[in-house]
Amino acid sequence: MGGLWVELGKKLADRWVSLLVLPGLLYLGVAAAAHTLGQRHALDVARLIQEVTAAAAQPAVTGVGGQIVLVGAIMVAAAAAGLVAEAIGALVERLVLAVGWAAWPLGLPVLAGWRVRRRQERWDDAHRVHHEQRLLTLAPDPDDRPGPAVGRAALARRTRIALERPERPTWSGDRVQAVALRLDREFRLDLAVLWPYLESVLPEALGARITETRAALARATTLAGWAALYAPLSLWWWPAAPVTLVLAAAARHRTRNCVDAYARLLDVAARLHTADLATQLGFDHTGPLTPELGARLTHHLRTEPPPASPGG
Repeated sequence: MGGLWVELGKKLADRWVSLLVLPGLLYLGVAAAAHTLGQRHALDVARLIQEVTAAAAQPAVTGVGGQIVLVGAIMVAAAAAGLVAEAIGALVERLVLAVGWAAWPLGLPVLAGWRVRRRQERWDDAHRVHHEQRLLTLAPDPDDRPGPAVGRAALARRTRIALERPERPTWSGDRVQAVALRLDREFRLDLAVLWPYLESVLPEALGARITETRAALARATTLAGWAALYAPLSLWWWPAAPVTLVLAAAARHRTRNCVDAYARLLDVAARLHTADLATQLGFDHTGPLTPELGARLTHHLRTEPPPASPGG
């Protein structure tokens, strides 16, 4: 047990340093540069070195006690900045996935609802064009058929909006929702009901991949949290603005990639291992997943609502 606790402590320390302290130290350094240089001397490196050297020569810093306090304060501040970035990232993740957006506070459902309707209109237009192109490929005269590139472009335009007709205000939210919609349409499965039970029967390798992808998504949205922290610094120091833009662009790109990978893994897990879950639950079936088995399994796992009254 002693070795286990030591190893666990090492892993926690590594995570604390790599995810919180190091990015926090970089942020504190940029904040210090913004405070010292301001907009008028934004790129004056000599001035920055001079100010840092003068601050390091202060009697409160040259002593051992002062250095210990200063290092401790910097580490705590860096960790605090990291925790704030993670908290903002968790909020960004909730907004990006848009689960339960209709219950968001502060009037956000109105804006989100408008966004959903707008995305639905765009998707309907793209879907109509794609459907028309597919019909043209069936034309009897080959000269009347469009080239393959036209059909691919129409499909790509629709896919850029969403794989299925949008139900959420964000691409990432609809990417996960598309998995649930397709499983319901093809196998009459309710993914939200199924997943807590299915997760427990997945092979170790697949479960580890899903966990790692979910963690990668959290790290990607935390990057958006750092962008939110850097943004106010640009009011005092303009070089913080391009840093903010780069972080925001990287966060968006990585978030979409992680969501896409996560959705694919959910789809794979449900299609390959739902029949295994049914077997463990005692369902009498043979062969792969079918709509009949999916409907029975969903009905079996769905929790009944409480009665209308305590005596009901």
